[in-house]
Amino acid sequence: MSMTALFTGRSPSGGEHVTDVYHYAARKGAIEAVEVAAADLGIDVHLVSEAVRHLMESRLLRADDGAGGRFVPVDPDLAVASLVSSVEREIYRRRELIDQIRERVGVFGARTGGDPPPSTVEYLVGAMEVRGFLKTAGDACRDELLVLQGGVGEAGDLSQMFLVLVARGVTVRVICQHRSRADVATRLAMKRLTDAGVEVYTVSHVPRSAIVFDRSLVVLFGDGEGGEGGDVSLARVRNQGIAQFFLDMFNHLWETATPLEGVEFGYATVADDLQQSIAALMAKGYTDEVVARKLGMSVRSCRRHIATLMRDLDATSRFQAGVEAARKFLKTG
Repeated sequence: MSMTALFTGRSPSGGEHVTDVYHYAARKGAIEAVEVAAADLGIDVHLVSEAVRHLMESRLLRADDGAGGRFVPVDPDLAVASLVSSVEREIYRRRELIDQIRERVGVFGARTGGDPPPSTVEYLVGAMEVRGFLKTAGDACRDELLVLQGGVGEAGDLSQMFLVLVARGVTVRVICQHRSRADVATRLAMKRLTDAGVEVYTVSHVPRSAIVFDRSLVVLFGDGEGGEGGDVSLARVRNQGIAQFFLDMFNHLWETATPLEGVEFGYATVADDLQQSIAALMAKGYTDEVVARKLGMSVRSCRRHIATLMRDLDATSRFQAGVEAARKFLKTG
């Protein structure tokens, strides 16, 4: 079935047998030979061949490499994902082309006193929209990818994109929160990235998840315009001034961050930085719950750090501990 027929619902010649042939393949585990399938189904060989061709185009059948004439059924969800992925890439390739044309033509409008160029911010809402854009942006990235990974799940799982880019020779640097050191699953996932060549550092707090592609395209994750009901959303920003701001902020955080190295878990290597951040928040009068939320850790872990801090400083109250710790770190810094 062609792409047009797939989306419009039109079935070409032999299309009425497509479902029967697919169910036959799923039931048997494979179509060993078209002639055998035709005999088993009582359908003309030509019509079965047409149905197989349509199923191949729809990614519902795949040729079994090394076994001529043998076709294996593909799970419908996987087939849909495969087809949608190519459509998403084409949509965003064309969107990028449209934006480039607008930017180039907009320069002439600005010089002649015409309308200003269109907004450099675009909001995308919905998993398919976001996923498609990120695939296209990743495919277009050539030199460097800078990542700020804030709250858990804000930016989704982008590890596969990181691995693909590193394999292509793109520099990938990631800053995430110290909490990544304590979670076993996250730590193992991060180790996989570092083993592949991704540079991963951690800090106490990342205010918001963001990505900068090739020092020019900024992507902000979070609630965008029109986002409702927990929809995945992002803001795409094409503005060199904004991009430079994020580059400066990233480089500042990078200089103060701690490399994620080895396979050890926990906060041992970042204890001083973490205690300094906790002390600063305590001095402002924040509750344990608020401190924990701001630093992206569990309340139980946060309270354990606070108890250690108060014991080391011989403080009798949270506020006193915060103030004394702030003074201590100010002197040693």
